[in-house]
Amino acid sequence: MNITNKTVLITGANRGIGKALVDEALRRGAKKVYAGMRSPVQHSDKRVTPLVLDVTNASQIQRAVGAVDMLDVLINNAGIAIYDDLGNLEVLEQTFAVNFFGLLRVTNAFLPLLKRSKGAILNNLSLAGLAPLPIIPSYSTSKAAALNLTQSLRALLADQGITVHAVVIGPVDTDMNRGFEIPKAPPETAAAGIFDGLEKGEEEIFPDPVSHSIAEGWRNGVSKALEREFRAFVPAAAARAE
Repeated sequence: MNITNKTVLITGANRGIGKALVDEALRRGAKKVYAGMRSPVQHSDKRVTPLVLDVTNASQIQRAVGAVDMLDVLINNAGIAIYDDLGNLEVLEQTFAVNFFGLLRVTNAFLPLLKRSKGAILNNLSLAGLAPLPIIPSYSTSKAAALNLTQSLRALLADQGITVHAVVIGPVDTDMNRGFEIPKAPPETAAAGIFDGLEKGEEEIFPDPVSHSIAEGWRNGVSKALEREFRAFVPAAAARAE
């Protein structure tokens, strides 16, 4: 999908990768960009419409749906990462509320618009969802669950013309990664890579140098092969239900 003249909604758009995605969408000629964030700020470009959108707040999600009349691309970017050791279940619950259930609630709420446009869903995930980063295990676990969710949505929505993409992000120079003394890509690089992957129709998008280094291994690996194999069960299950 080329996003020129398309309408895009981005959650977690106030900073980091989310903010860079807003600017990249504008640079690529998006017709309208809805910038979802807990505390909206005005953008200098009139094509940007700020939305009050906490992905854990059902009423805010519904109000956001009411403010959007059409939608081609939904980017579920909002996320949190908390240092933990799995000893406090509240941290796990808080992380899943944003990174998993928030993603699903927003997706379900905007599905009618995406079905109408035969649009695309991009879920910003992480390398930590493929192999856990043990200093943030709640985050890693939530991203692994969100990857499985993304694959499930991809199979379930395919016959309705909606494409679903997993964005597997490596280390990016954002507030979330502050304190990690490792090479990090600029948010602008990741944002450009995300839209490049969307335009190429990649099911898994590896948008930065570190994540890109494993792209071929993932696409030719057993996990991806199993996803393709299991996807065949969707039409079979639908036929049995009829």
